[in-house]
Amino acid sequence: MKTIVGIGIFLFSCLGFAQYAVKKSDSLAIVNILFQQQADWNAGDIDAFMEGYLKSDQLVFSGASGPIYGWEATRDRYKRTYSDRERMGVLKFDVLHLLALSETVVQLQGKFYLQRTSGDLQGFFTLNWILLNKQWYIISDHTSGVN
Repeated sequence: MKTIVGIGIFLFSCLGFAQYAVKKSDSLAIVNILFQQQADWNAGDIDAFMEGYLKSDQLVFSGASGPIYGWEATRDRYKRTYSDRERMGVLKFDVLHLLALSETVVQLQGKFYLQRTSGDLQGFFTLNWILLNKQWYIISDHTSGVN
């Protein structure tokens, strides 16, 4: 009986640690979307920036004020927080790591730099991307600023 339980625990733990390689085509697609978002932000176009996010109530953005659910609420938060070009500043992303959680979910860790006349910001972010209809979208964004 102990052997059966031991084998069951081993198999379950192997499933929990299954690893998927991020395909080169997927990593390129995701990074291209991220850098298009950077360009859209730097052009002052929050609506275009939001095209990288899944248009769904399932989208979650987590920041210092806690989670916000839904694409529209996330867009409204960006527009409220970054209401003019001075507040938007100039954004730069660095990609630190990509991790495949499954064949259709990839996690990206990165760093952001926001240069502004009112004071620069920088921090880290974790984006969970989902593949739907051959297109990658952000389904979860956790962003934290550092001093």
